[in-house]
Amino acid sequence: MQTVRDIDTLRRAVAELRADGGTIAFVPTMGALHAGHMALAAEGRRRAKHLVASIFVNPTQFAPSEDLSTYPRREASDARMLEDGGCDILWAPDVAIMYPEGHATTVTVAGVSADLDGAARPGHFAGVATVVAKLLNQVQPDIALFGEKDYQQLAVIRRMVIDLDVPVEIVGVPTQRDADGLALSSRNAYLTEEERRAARALPRALGEAAGAIKAGGDVASALAAARDKLARAGFDPIDYVELRDAETLAPLDDVRRPARLLAAARIGRTRLIDNLAVG
Repeated sequence: MQTVRDIDTLRRAVAELRADGGTIAFVPTMGALHAGHMALAAEGRRRAKHLVASIFVNPTQFAPSEDLSTYPRREASDARMLEDGGCDILWAPDVAIMYPEGHATTVTVAGVSADLDGAARPGHFAGVATVVAKLLNQVQPDIALFGEKDYQQLAVIRRMVIDLDVPVEIVGVPTQRDADGLALSSRNAYLTEEERRAARALPRALGEAAGAIKAGGDVASALAAARDKLARAGFDPIDYVELRDAETLAPLDDVRRPARLLAAARIGRTRLIDNLAVG
């Protein structure tokens, strides 16, 4: 695996992969890799001949009050995991490469980014869309893979790629979970043992709500019950528990079309998100 840190070297390395023939899959990450990231890499290897991954903790998607300074960074061990997973190129730029002096362009995806995490984390999705647009332009892959755990992010990126005519296939990979159901996340490392036990209420509450809705139960009642379960487990604040259209993320009160149940809530100092398909 080749690790590159400047754009010219990246483009030469990608050109060499192209000359070797076959397609290129790309997995963008912020590092602190876990089995969820490696599932993306494995799917990329399955779908394409070559695999490129990036590690970049993107400052523009963090609010001033969020965890940019404490976000886990462990590039050496992450690189070993990627190499073991069959990665050909690790793109690991620093902030000055991604946002040089004079950088003035931001990508904003209206509609799908407007509420849920867009409301709870103002500016977050503009930061995400901008960095992903840059990464896709830098790597120019055939396929880019993103986890369904960050479902709204996936929807934002799909909309952006369509609207900007970016020639890449966006692939969503199912959420990877621990044995107790908690979605894998780099931020799970922040949880104390007690918080980690309590956090199991999040996937359980969503599962119960999804089951009730699928069985024909009242959507508002199912969502209220999920919020109550989270509150009793110690989540505070609960940013949202919502049923949304699986593509547009418009609010729904039934499941006559593909839907997604999405939630975000904080336990201790850690904000967790999760989602489940419904209908």
